[in-house]
Amino acid sequence: MDDQTRNTEQSFKLKWISEPLLKLFKKVTPAMSQTEREAIDAGTVWWDGDLFSGKPKWKKLLAVPPSKLSAEEQAYIDGPVEQLCKMLDDWKITNEDYDLPKEVWQFIKDNGFMSMIIPKKYGGLDYTNLAHSAVVMKIATRSISAAVTVMVPNSLGPGKLIMEYGTQQQKDHYLPRLAKGQEVPCFALTAPDAGSDAGAIPDYGIVCKQDFDGKKNVMGIKLTWNKRYITLGPVATILGLAFKLYDPDHLMGDKDNLGITLALIPTDHPGVHIGRRHMPLNMVFMNGPNWGKDVFIPMDWIIGGPDRVGQGWRMLMECLSDGRSISLPALSVGAGKLCSRVVGGYARVRRQFKMPIGRFEGVEEALARIAGITYMLDAARTLTLSGLDMGEKPSVISAIVKYHLTEGMRQIINDAMDVQGGAGICLGPRNTIGRIYQSLPISITVEGANILTRSMIIFGQGAIRSHPYIFQEMEAMAELDHKVSLTKFDRAFTAHVYFVIRNLGRSLFHGLTGGHLIPTPGHGVTRRYYQKLTRMSSAFAFVSDVALMTLGGSLKRREKLSGRLGDVLSELYLASAVLKRFEDQGRPKEDIPLLRWSCDRCLYNIQTALDGFLKNMPYRPVMYVLRWLVFPWGRCFMQPSDKLGHQVANIILTPSATRDRLTVGMFAPTDMDEPIGRLEDALQKVVRAEPIEKRLRQGTRGFDAGIGGMDALIDKGVAESIISKDEAKTLRDAEAARSDVIQVDDFPFNLGKET
Repeated sequence: MDDQTRNTEQSFKLKWISEPLLKLFKKVTPAMSQTEREAIDAGTVWWDGDLFSGKPKWKKLLAVPPSKLSAEEQAYIDGPVEQLCKMLDDWKITNEDYDLPKEVWQFIKDNGFMSMIIPKKYGGLDYTNLAHSAVVMKIATRSISAAVTVMVPNSLGPGKLIMEYGTQQQKDHYLPRLAKGQEVPCFALTAPDAGSDAGAIPDYGIVCKQDFDGKKNVMGIKLTWNKRYITLGPVATILGLAFKLYDPDHLMGDKDNLGITLALIPTDHPGVHIGRRHMPLNMVFMNGPNWGKDVFIPMDWIIGGPDRVGQGWRMLMECLSDGRSISLPALSVGAGKLCSRVVGGYARVRRQFKMPIGRFEGVEEALARIAGITYMLDAARTLTLSGLDMGEKPSVISAIVKYHLTEGMRQIINDAMDVQGGAGICLGPRNTIGRIYQSLPISITVEGANILTRSMIIFGQGAIRSHPYIFQEMEAMAELDHKVSLTKFDRAFTAHVYFVIRNLGRSLFHGLTGGHLIPTPGHGVTRRYYQKLTRMSSAFAFVSDVALMTLGGSLKRREKLSGRLGDVLSELYLASAVLKRFEDQGRPKEDIPLLRWSCDRCLYNIQTALDGFLKNMPYRPVMYVLRWLVFPWGRCFMQPSDKLGHQVANIILTPSATRDRLTVGMFAPTDMDEPIGRLEDALQKVVRAEPIEKRLRQGTRGFDAGIGGMDALIDKGVAESIISKDEAKTLRDAEAARSDVIQVDDFPFNLGKET
């Protein structure tokens, strides 16, 4: 084909196909607000892009180097973090003092817990994201109140914002003071009328001139705001504030509305009202409101100075992923590790009907979820941290881990409470999970409510940001030059059409063959999981495109449908993380039950979400065609089997290297004055005594111990030489340890309160 013929065909295609389509797309595509645009522009596309492609490059994922703690970071966790955990008495903090002790506050400040992200040249620790996560996770297994206190200054707050966007003067002044604990930061975003819709904040500032600090006619801002739910607010010395800035007198230019802007305000500045507290479900970390009316600040208090006016929302979106990707996942995984160790041990020690409760199938089912979900959550945590430590800022993945890890924590804690029963609901020093149960709504609510995150953000943002062509098409539509817009749109749309056709073919072929012909980097137990996930990635990519083509902008409002597609993307990511973890840890044979349970669960959830989406599509003919293309032989994925669940539950019922690997990183005291220390001691003694007790009961069958109970049975066994005196001591030691750890705290009638 010569150049003239090719140019003619291209002109025809542009005029009669691409241009009408461009006009149609502009007409049906809903308008995007500036805050939505900035949220979508923020961050980077990483493994989520591969999952949206329909053909994930598994070798690319496996080549990602797993993050590792440096010798300095490990020493910090083994030293100051361990020491801090030992200083914490969570019952006293939450039930008596309603605050961390003064010596704990000072220890946190003196040992850099508030400066893990600050560069060393400013006096900070400058640790990796993995270390940041490991510190928060370990503290969370001791005290959620202390963990929140530590995590907030290292996620979304003045420190992060100053590091990324502050002027050099702001960095030189504030960062050393934050690193030394001389300043305690908080950041005020949420308002009574702007929670999830933070872009609609009513707080405002007016550009004006006023005398300030002995100077005449200083250019500045008169601020009025009312914020709530601000963590560290009651004790903060420096307040980060988000507000909308207006310039009605045009002192800075022609625009009236300058956009969302961020500022730093010392909390002792005249007009700042701060110090009152909220009471977040007995977690008692410092949290409270602040407000001000017509408070004047100079322009150089804006984070980044006047050049950053109106850029606040972008700045927040680019920094928000830290709280979603690091802090909240660390809390969630910490809860999972604690429950795996504590509840697994308790279920082996606690007995009913002369057998450990963990051996009852109903309890075993809950234990399997606790262990399996913990394994999966930790895999997602570490994979996400690897991406962050590579320099990625995966906004879609941060939403995935925020939602699914906090929801996973909810499932784990609810199962743990079911297993522990009365011991879980009666608060006291012995109860290690009660306060975590109370904290569940906090993690579910902060950094974007979970309902919103699932139904609007994961797929709503992912479809635009992670899809290989939709964002290009939207950018083309936004071009002001029609010729440039048409050319870019034609290029992106043509590639998009081929992309849809390829995924249609892949979905049908992989569905008909069960994915058996897909080449994979895995072998043995992982091979089929790579194939099944690739098949589901193709199906997801194809169904997503069909949904966008048939539903268009209305899909944004159909949050149930969008939520289900978000579930598919999320489960693909979680399963990817599990496979990556298994490979990174050297494919330990003992972890295969955890791997299989997690992947089977993810595949079943993917199938359920896709099936739910198809059943609820408004266009029935399209639904029937899609169902046949995606599931030509029907639904084929099953939930983890009972046999597999038994193997997973047994991991946390039995002391082993696998149990230790699953719970590594938690605070696990061995002191006998600690509930966990006593439980671990009892578990070891009970496991050691079980074969002796079995032999004793078989040898004394028919003997009625009566009111003498176990002691009488042991005496009978010794008298008849069924067991030795040493074995009798082993049994009595186990019984004493068992009896101690199943006790529940009780208090005086007035619960120890003064009348």
